[in-house]
Parts: sequence; structure tokens; C-alpha cells
Amino acid sequence: MTAAYRSAHFNAGCLLIMATTLCAVFLLIASSHAYDGNLSFASYYGDHMVLKMAPEKAVLWGYGPEGEQVTVFLSGPVKQKTSPVTVTKGIWRVTLDPVEAGGPYIVTAAVHNMTATLTDVLFGDVWLCGGQSNMLFEVYKLLNASEELAQAEKYPHVRTFMVALNRSNDELTELIQVELPWSVPTAENLPGFSAVCWLFGRYMYKHLKYPIGMVESCWGGTPVEAWSSSRALQRCELESTGANHYENNSVMWNSMIHPLLNMTLKGAIWYQGEANVEYHQDKYNCSFPAMIDDWRMAFHLGSGGQTAIDFPFGFVQLSTDQKGSADDGYPNVRWHQTADTGFVPNPRMKRTFMAVALDLPDEISPYGTIHPRDKEDVAYRLTLGARAVAYNEPHVPFLGPFPSKITSSQMYVNITYDQMVSATPSKYIFEICCSEILAPRGPKSQWVPAPIMRSNSTTVMLSASFCPSTTEVAALRYAWRDWPCDFKACPIYSANRVLPAPPFIAHRTTTEGHFWRR
Repeated sequence: MTAAYRSAHFNAGCLLIMATTLCAVFLLIASSHAYDGNLSFASYYGDHMVLKMAPEKAVLWGYGPEGEQVTVFLSGPVKQKTSPVTVTKGIWRVTLDPVEAGGPYIVTAAVHNMTATLTDVLFGDVWLCGGQSNMLFEVYKLLNASEELAQAEKYPHVRTFMVALNRSNDELTELIQVELPWSVPTAENLPGFSAVCWLFGRYMYKHLKYPIGMVESCWGGTPVEAWSSSRALQRCELESTGANHYENNSVMWNSMIHPLLNMTLKGAIWYQGEANVEYHQDKYNCSFPAMIDDWRMAFHLGSGGQTAIDFPFGFVQLSTDQKGSADDGYPNVRWHQTADTGFVPNPRMKRTFMAVALDLPDEISPYGTIHPRDKEDVAYRLTLGARAVAYNEPHVPFLGPFPSKITSSQMYVNITYDQMVSATPSKYIFEICCSEILAPRGPKSQWVPAPIMRSNSTTVMLSASFCPSTTEVAALRYAWRDWPCDFKACPIYSANRVLPAPPFIAHRTTTEGHFWRR
């Protein structure tokens, strides 16, 4: 389904860069638009849309006759009338006063002889969904797709919008095309929408009980560099252009993210990283956090400060691809997704949350093993993180077990976790690196199994018997494989077996057998 769209030619520059604790960039934009003589809203506004609710303010903008005075009226449960703004270079823009959750509203932009109107507008939270093919993965591909579609109309306050797939070598102010305009979900318009995006919105609506708007902007097979601005890439020394045209730096940022910057968001969720297993893998621990920082800054400035400078950002840690693979690509990217920390939030990635998905493989997926069909668990795990990080809900467990202390002896490795765990036997998922000297382990190091010997509510004891007698345990890693376990069958979970332990790697640093994480 493709909506009529409006193209815009845009010349933009970063005219002022100010260094702060994070780095702020003020964009002074000069734009030109092929004005058609009518008063209109920009392409991502429409009937049935969700605008950001109080305490933030929603931003509205569009096109009109040069020099005319545009006034915006809001009618519904409450009424508003904005002060007139002047159309400059063909564009007008207003910021509404805060509006509490609810609706429906009619939004009317007016000049003296014409109007443009949006109907059935709701106020609630707006989330952006980005990434590559596992975020693009559609509702109709779910294992229970027919059941999901049958209940779509029970959620009329979860609204969906989809950006069409287009690329640009220059930053655009306007979307090239809209694939799915703002819609009330039905069995007819939902099948092609992102499953993770929809399920996250539906689950959050069931919990929050107010309108949720979900904006899908993703493209299969794309690396993080395509979604990053030149500013973000420069921070990681990634300024060259890839050979594949989808991998050209910033081409999706330019066309599918930059035009949305005026939008007031609650937060974003992200499912991507598979493409970076083969493309700048070693830079992902910089490029991914840098993209998050840059999006936050850009949306904050684009919305006139309404989108939080540290808006919550959730993501899915990579699932699986090739069963039996000994390649370190997937484990490395999973680790880099956390800025080499193993969990989020962390000091480098504040106000982030992560859904671990390595225990959700799908060996018989008709869409390829790289595309597991269980997106319900993925979305549910994301909602736990959103409730804790984005909505500051207390006492919501959203992190799987992670080591708080690791010690070793000649025969054993003892792991103490930061929470109560449910542990089951495994001979191979833990591995140790044995060495006669304490030195950082690398990708060519020799790893041997460390079977689980016993466990209790917070600790796991591993055997170090596979180390030769002349060596000691120098490093430990967990689930460091593309496909570490079968479906929901990894050995370490939270006590209620809802949250899997994320993978980790740790190195021994003292002769007393104490470890630190890489």
C-alpha cells in the first residue's frame, strides 16, 4: 500500500558544532520545496495519527503560500489555538501546548482562504522502530499470524505508520514516500507491518492503557553505517563508502530518519547488526553507541527540545543464524552491541535496554534461520526494558543474570551472579582459555569446554579439568557461539526462567584467580 508522496530538495549543513559532555550539534537548515500552491501538512502527518502527549509538546509543520500567516486549531476533548506563524521559504511550523493522553481530535491548519485538516488524531506515546530485516519481518510471517491479525481490531488506539524504502545521498527534510499512512489496525492493513514494532506497541498499550503510535523505518540487509549521520561516522573513523549501494554511508539516515527529526518521540527500538557481522564488525562497539548518541541529539534539536536529549533506546541483541557454526562473528557483534560491557544500561550506553534473543533460534523458519519467527518473546522482553528504563516503573526485572564475581582455582571456576538463577546442566556452553601466563585472550586463542559441575540459587561451579596441568584458567566465556542453545534451552536464566543470561567474556587479571570482563 503506497500513499501519495511529496519530494523535497534539501540543502543542509552543520553550521555550528559545540562541544559538551556528549557533543551537541545545532543544525541551521535552509530548505527549498516545490510548493504546489496549497496549504498542507508534511507527509508523516495524517488522519488517525498519534501525537506525543504531555508533558512533552507535539510539533506540527507543513507547507503554505510564502508570507502567509498560519494558525493551527485543535478541537476535541480540549481546544487550542496557536499564535499565527509566518510561512518562510514555503514552510510553517508550530508547537502545541501539552495535551493529555486521549482523543479523538481534529487538527486544522488555516490561512485566510484555505485549510488543511487531520481527523481522528490521538495523543499518547510515539515510538520509532528501526533496523534491518528482523525489524522489517512482517506480522503475516509470525507463527500465530492468523490469531494476531484476528485480534488487530481490538486495539484501535495502537496506530501504525510506515516509511517507504528509499535512499538518498543528501539529507532530506521530507520523506520521499510513505508506504503505510497512519492507520487504525485491521486484518487488511496490518499483515505487512513490522511484527516486533506492532507487538511492542500492542503490549505497551495493554500495560499503559493510552494511545501508542508506532513508526516503522527499516530496511533489510543494511548495516548501522547506512542509518548513521556523517557526524556519528566521523566519531568512529568510518567515513569511506561501502561497495554495496545499500551500505553507502548515511543513505538511510538521509532519507528515512532525517525527515522525521521534527517529530516528538517517546523513544526508539532497534533490531539490527546481522549486516555488520561481515561489515566493519570490529567498529560496531563504537558505531552503534555513536548512532544512538547522534539520533538523540538530532531528534532533541529537531523537535525544539521536546524529544528528550537522552530518549530511551531499546534494541534486540542478535539471535542466531547458522547452527553448528564456529565463527565468532555473531558473538562478537552481540558483545559490541553492549559497547563491550555485556549488559545495558551501562556507563557508555545510558537509558538503553536490551532484549536477549540468542535462545530463540528457528531451525525450520521458511524465511531462513537468520529470521526466527518467534517475535512475541522478543517484543515482550523489550517491553520489560521499556517499563523499567523508559517509564521508570520500579521493581520490573528486565536484565538476565550476569556475573558479579568470578574466581578460579586449578580445578574449578566459580561464578557468582547478580541475581537468583535457574541453572541446568551443560557440558559446552561455558568455555575457558588455558595459559601458562596471564595475557589477554584473542580470537585465535584455544578454548576448551568448562562443564557445569553444580549450582545453587546464585552460583555456578565449572570444571577446569580440560586445562593441561601446566596451565591455569586465563579467560572464561559464556554462550560465545552463533547458535549456543536450542529454543529456550540455554542453561542460565533468571529464577523464573523468563530472562536468559546474556553472553559474556572475562579475563583473569591476578594470580589469585580474579577476573574482569573484557
